[in-house]
Amino acid sequence: MMINRKQQPEVNPLDRYRLTEPEVYTLTNGIKVVQFDAGTQELVRIEFIFRAGSWFQANNFTSLATNLMLREGTKFHTSQQLSDSLDFYGAHLETTAEKDNAYITLYTLNKHLPYTLPLLEEIIKHASFPESEFAIFVGKQRQMLQVNMEKVNFVARTKFNPLLFGKSHPYGNFLTVNDIDNFNYTDLAGFHKAHYNAANCTIMVAGKVDPQLPSLLSDAFGGSDWMDVKPSVLTFDVKPETGKTHYLAKDNALQSAIRIGRLLFDRHHEDYMGMKVLNTIIGGYFGSRLMSNLREDKGYTYGIGSAVIPLQHSGYFFISCEVGSDTTDDALKQIEIEMARLCIDLVPETELKLVRNYMLGSFLRGIDGPFAMADNYRDVMENGFGNDFHYAMLETIRSITPLQLKQLAIKYLNPAEMYQLVVGKETK
Repeated sequence: MMINRKQQPEVNPLDRYRLTEPEVYTLTNGIKVVQFDAGTQELVRIEFIFRAGSWFQANNFTSLATNLMLREGTKFHTSQQLSDSLDFYGAHLETTAEKDNAYITLYTLNKHLPYTLPLLEEIIKHASFPESEFAIFVGKQRQMLQVNMEKVNFVARTKFNPLLFGKSHPYGNFLTVNDIDNFNYTDLAGFHKAHYNAANCTIMVAGKVDPQLPSLLSDAFGGSDWMDVKPSVLTFDVKPETGKTHYLAKDNALQSAIRIGRLLFDRHHEDYMGMKVLNTIIGGYFGSRLMSNLREDKGYTYGIGSAVIPLQHSGYFFISCEVGSDTTDDALKQIEIEMARLCIDLVPETELKLVRNYMLGSFLRGIDGPFAMADNYRDVMENGFGNDFHYAMLETIRSITPLQLKQLAIKYLNPAEMYQLVVGKETK
């Protein structure tokens, strides 16, 4: 039968879904291993999660520098030797430090696990932080930060969170050149010992898992040779700025960066899931209201978006875009109009249906393959959830009503309660 290409294919709702549950086991020293055994390629990703984000650092730059310096040399090999060995076996290593956690991730072929896993063990347990490599690292980090500080969007991002959380709060504290210049090199070894240990670690495995991997993991990381005391749970007071409207002049800027938002909550809050839907409507996808207004209708920006950011101890909502200096004032007005509309009018069912389909489709894309499954699970696992959270989220997407969305907008999208930051060229 010939396909009628003038007729749109039927859209079928996602009625049934069953998420893959990971296999969970524990090494002899208490490290939890969360494993997604899937995929067809003889490739595996092994990710170590440590509670070693900037939340736990006493001084700025400690968490980031410790994490990125892990691969710059160990007690037994130089950074060049480690790099050459990983390249020889076709392996890839990534290190990342965020606000709450730090990550070390190895991608390796299964046949090379007996060789690549000992290298990973060496990097995690026996990092030496050579001073010569640190000097080169500091220079690169300083240069990258100076380049980024010339970008209005980067400046807006780093200056906005302090308005919400306060400058001394880990979620509001961003790296400066002075932090890098005044950093005490000797802090690295102490932070590494306190946070990169078995008591503070979770391992996530994804890919086509080789039967020998659990045994190899146990041999490399299951011992008591790297045990230590689990770090204490730290608490910090949120001290937002009293003024809601802020402007930073940058005379050489070609555009103005706009950032608008407010404090919210983590994934445990009863309104979190509904806010994810509301956020998608206002600025969370390409067909959002903000995109339709400021890009499609007004032509003020190439792109505008919004997001609900859940952190382990809090969360926030923000809207972000870059516009021409001469259109900044009206762009701010249009953003306010779109927030106010959601507080006044019900979302039409046709629009809500489109958003439901988009969010359900995005979720399916987000669990396509073992690595994506693991990423999706890790995000909620760090807040103490499992796939039960995803089932509840999918049900919220399918069942939330226009009235519930309006009630959420009244609670959380009131323009008068938003912090506003503009970074750009003075036009007045």
